[in-house]
Amino acid sequence: MPIYEYHCEECGTTFDKLVRSTATPVEVECPECHSQRCKKHFSTFGTVGTGSSSVSAASCAPGG
Repeated sequence: MPIYEYHCEECGTTFDKLVRSTATPVEVECPECHSQRCKKHFSTFGTVGTGSSSVSAASCAPGG
């Protein structure tokens, strides 16, 4: 079950929503103003590395 980030176009609130199935349309309502004018955002995620050898996303690209 993925968690998506949404942004309310009415009040500007950004919030997360757990989506049970990607096959069915999801009705999203802002938890602050209850508007349904919300857009899905592309959110980033992070991982925590241990020690000084943590890897950034830039180092995952193929290089030469």
